[in-house]
Amino acid sequence: MVDWVIENYPKLKDIGEPFIASGAEVSRAGIVHRLDKETSGLLLIAKNETAFEYMKKQFQKHAIHKHYYALVFGQPKESSGIIDAPLGRIGMKRTTQMTGKKLIDGKESITEYKTIRNFPAKGGSQPEADQPLAGAKTSGGNKFTLMDVSPKTGRTHQIRVHLKSIGCPVAGDTIYAPKGWQQPKDLTRLFLHAYKLQFVTPDGQSLTLESDLPEDLQNILNKLQ
Repeated sequence: MVDWVIENYPKLKDIGEPFIASGAEVSRAGIVHRLDKETSGLLLIAKNETAFEYMKKQFQKHAIHKHYYALVFGQPKESSGIIDAPLGRIGMKRTTQMTGKKLIDGKESITEYKTIRNFPAKGGSQPEADQPLAGAKTSGGNKFTLMDVSPKTGRTHQIRVHLKSIGCPVAGDTIYAPKGWQQPKDLTRLFLHAYKLQFVTPDGQSLTLESDLPEDLQNILNKLQ
């Protein structure tokens, strides 16, 4: 993403403080926040240093409201709820894990979710949400649920780990979804799309940005109907 921004908007190269990746210094290029690899949707990019610092502080204060579409395996026990469970690293792995194991730097993590639509089962059985997922062989009875998910904190892989914790890992997740579960037909990536951002601009205006579900993900839903 940084390379794309610099290629298309070279004046943004020095906006924001650089960061270190693989031991090398990398330009921030005005990118205020990040999306997981394979996650599509809205991304804020500041056009000047003042806007960058302002938006950065808004994220730190959790004043920017983010909403995602997530297609998950199974159906949650509750149609809506709040997941409040700290996340952190185990050892030197970059993937995040739920509390209850020996965590490094476990931090408060909160995610709200609500069901948008349930897609019917096509046989099989749904494992209980509190059962370990590692040995599961089914995809929740081929049930899937489209959710509106809103992270209130910004931890790495937060949505994916939190949804796994309630027995509903995100479809297409090659890290947290159990191996052997049947993916929706033709899904080739993580079904997670940042579709809405709400915040107050530096000049005091309330702004809502929305992004439609991309064609490849919409086609997946059409096939589930």
